[in-house]
Amino acid sequence: MTKAAPRVITICCSCNFYKHAIGVKEQLEELGFKVIVPVTALEMQRRNDFEVSHYKTWFANEGDYPEKARLIREHLEEVERGDAILVINDEKHGVKNYIGGNVLMEMSLAFYLKKPIFILHEFPEESKYIEEIKGMLPVLLHGRAEDLAGFF
Repeated sequence: MTKAAPRVITICCSCNFYKHAIGVKEQLEELGFKVIVPVTALEMQRRNDFEVSHYKTWFANEGDYPEKARLIREHLEEVERGDAILVINDEKHGVKNYIGGNVLMEMSLAFYLKKPIFILHEFPEESKYIEEIKGMLPVLLHGRAEDLAGFF
Protein backbone atom coordinates (compact mmCIF):
# COMPACT_ATOMS: atom_id res chain seq x y z
CA MET A 1 0.00 0.00 0.00
CA THR A 2 1.43 3.38 -0.97
CA LYS A 3 1.39 6.29 1.40
CA ALA A 4 -0.78 9.23 0.30
CA ALA A 5 1.08 12.37 -0.63
CA PRO A 6 0.84 15.11 1.99
CA ARG A 7 -1.72 17.82 1.44
CA VAL A 8 -0.24 21.09 0.25
CA ILE A 9 -1.36 24.22 2.09
CA THR A 10 -0.45 27.62 0.67
CA ILE A 11 -0.29 30.32 3.31
CA CYS A 12 -1.53 33.77 2.28
CA CYS A 13 -1.11 36.84 4.46
CA SER A 14 0.16 40.38 4.74
CA CYS A 15 3.95 40.58 4.81
CA ASN A 16 3.55 42.06 8.29
CA PHE A 17 2.52 38.55 9.37
CA TYR A 18 5.39 36.62 7.72
CA LYS A 19 7.10 35.79 11.01
CA HIS A 20 3.83 34.27 12.22
CA ALA A 21 3.47 32.49 8.85
CA ILE A 22 6.84 30.78 9.35
CA GLY A 23 5.69 29.54 12.76
CA VAL A 24 2.39 28.23 11.34
CA LYS A 25 4.31 26.57 8.49
CA GLU A 26 6.46 24.68 10.99
CA GLN A 27 3.40 23.72 13.05
CA LEU A 28 1.55 22.35 10.02
CA GLU A 29 4.62 20.50 8.74
CA GLU A 30 4.77 18.67 12.08
CA LEU A 31 1.20 17.53 11.36
CA GLY A 32 2.31 16.11 7.99
CA PHE A 33 1.30 18.91 5.64
CA LYS A 34 3.52 20.32 2.91
CA VAL A 35 3.34 24.09 3.37
CA ILE A 36 4.10 26.89 0.93
CA VAL A 37 4.75 30.41 2.21
CA PRO A 38 5.57 33.52 0.17
CA VAL A 39 9.20 33.60 -0.98
CA THR A 40 9.78 36.85 0.88
CA ALA A 41 8.80 35.13 4.14
CA LEU A 42 11.53 32.56 3.51
CA GLU A 43 14.00 35.34 2.71
CA MET A 44 13.06 37.16 5.92
CA GLN A 45 13.59 33.93 7.86
CA ARG A 46 16.95 33.33 6.17
CA ARG A 47 18.13 36.85 7.02
CA ASN A 48 16.42 36.84 10.43
CA ASP A 49 15.04 40.23 9.41
CA PHE A 50 11.27 40.62 9.45
CA GLU A 51 11.27 44.40 8.99
CA VAL A 52 8.85 44.88 6.10
CA SER A 53 10.34 48.19 4.94
CA HIS A 54 13.57 46.39 4.06
CA TYR A 55 11.73 44.42 1.36
CA LYS A 56 9.03 46.76 -0.01
CA THR A 57 11.45 48.91 -1.94
CA TRP A 58 8.85 50.03 -4.52
CA PHE A 59 7.49 52.65 -2.11
CA ALA A 60 10.81 54.51 -2.26
CA ASN A 61 11.62 53.58 -5.87
CA GLU A 62 8.76 53.37 -8.39
CA GLY A 63 11.12 51.47 -10.69
CA ASP A 64 10.89 48.48 -8.32
CA TYR A 65 7.22 47.77 -9.07
CA PRO A 66 8.19 45.00 -11.52
CA GLU A 67 9.54 43.17 -8.44
CA LYS A 68 6.15 43.59 -6.74
CA ALA A 69 4.47 42.24 -9.89
CA ARG A 70 6.82 39.23 -9.90
CA LEU A 71 6.05 38.46 -6.25
CA ILE A 72 2.30 38.70 -6.85
CA ARG A 73 2.48 36.41 -9.88
CA GLU A 74 4.69 33.85 -8.15
CA HIS A 75 2.44 33.56 -5.12
CA LEU A 76 -0.66 33.25 -7.30
CA GLU A 77 1.12 30.31 -8.95
CA GLU A 78 1.70 28.85 -5.47
CA VAL A 79 -2.03 29.19 -4.72
CA GLU A 80 -2.68 27.22 -7.90
CA ARG A 81 -0.16 24.52 -6.84
CA GLY A 82 -1.64 24.00 -3.40
CA ASP A 83 -4.61 21.91 -2.35
CA ALA A 84 -6.02 24.69 -0.14
CA ILE A 85 -5.08 28.11 1.21
CA LEU A 86 -4.76 29.28 4.78
CA VAL A 87 -5.20 33.00 5.32
CA ILE A 88 -3.40 34.37 8.35
CA ASN A 89 -5.37 37.45 9.35
CA ASP A 90 -3.80 38.93 12.46
CA GLU A 91 -4.26 42.55 13.56
CA LYS A 92 -2.52 45.16 11.42
CA HIS A 93 -2.35 48.89 12.16
CA GLY A 94 -5.26 48.61 14.57
CA VAL A 95 -7.43 46.64 12.12
CA LYS A 96 -8.59 43.37 13.66
CA ASN A 97 -8.45 40.23 11.46
CA TYR A 98 -6.85 42.17 8.57
CA ILE A 99 -7.17 40.87 5.01
CA GLY A 100 -5.60 43.17 2.43
CA GLY A 101 -5.70 43.51 -1.33
CA ASN A 102 -3.11 40.89 -2.23
CA VAL A 103 -4.70 38.27 0.01
CA LEU A 104 -8.15 39.09 -1.39
CA MET A 105 -6.73 38.42 -4.89
CA GLU A 106 -5.22 35.13 -3.69
CA MET A 107 -8.51 34.12 -2.07
CA SER A 108 -10.32 34.96 -5.31
CA LEU A 109 -8.03 32.71 -7.30
CA ALA A 110 -8.44 29.85 -4.82
CA PHE A 111 -12.21 30.33 -4.96
CA TYR A 112 -12.19 30.29 -8.77
CA LEU A 113 -10.05 27.12 -8.75
CA LYS A 114 -12.49 25.53 -6.26
CA LYS A 115 -9.83 25.13 -3.58
CA PRO A 116 -10.81 25.22 0.10
CA ILE A 117 -10.15 28.55 1.80
CA PHE A 118 -9.37 28.59 5.50
CA ILE A 119 -9.09 31.76 7.59
CA LEU A 120 -7.10 31.55 10.80
CA HIS A 121 -9.10 34.05 12.85
CA GLU A 122 -12.58 35.56 12.61
CA PHE A 123 -13.93 37.55 9.69
CA PRO A 124 -12.60 41.10 9.25
CA GLU A 125 -16.01 42.65 9.88
CA GLU A 126 -14.66 46.20 9.30
CA SER A 127 -13.34 45.34 5.82
CA LYS A 128 -14.83 47.09 2.78
CA TYR A 129 -14.75 43.63 1.17
CA ILE A 130 -16.51 41.63 3.88
CA GLU A 131 -19.31 40.70 1.48
CA GLU A 132 -16.82 39.26 -1.02
CA ILE A 133 -14.79 37.51 1.69
CA LYS A 134 -17.87 35.82 3.15
CA GLY A 135 -19.16 35.09 -0.37
CA MET A 136 -16.16 32.84 -1.02
CA LEU A 137 -17.44 30.61 1.82
CA PRO A 138 -14.18 30.25 3.74
CA VAL A 139 -13.87 28.06 6.83
CA LEU A 140 -12.91 29.90 10.02
CA LEU A 141 -10.37 28.12 12.23
CA HIS A 142 -10.88 30.41 15.25
CA GLY A 143 -7.12 30.73 15.81
CA ARG A 144 -6.42 26.98 15.65
CA ALA A 145 -4.32 26.19 12.57
CA GLU A 146 -3.95 22.61 13.81
CA ASP A 147 -7.68 22.10 13.14
CA LEU A 148 -6.80 21.92 9.43
CA ALA A 149 -5.90 18.27 10.00
CA GLY A 150 -9.58 17.47 10.54
CA PHE A 151 -10.49 18.62 7.03
CA PHE A 152 -8.16 16.26 5.14
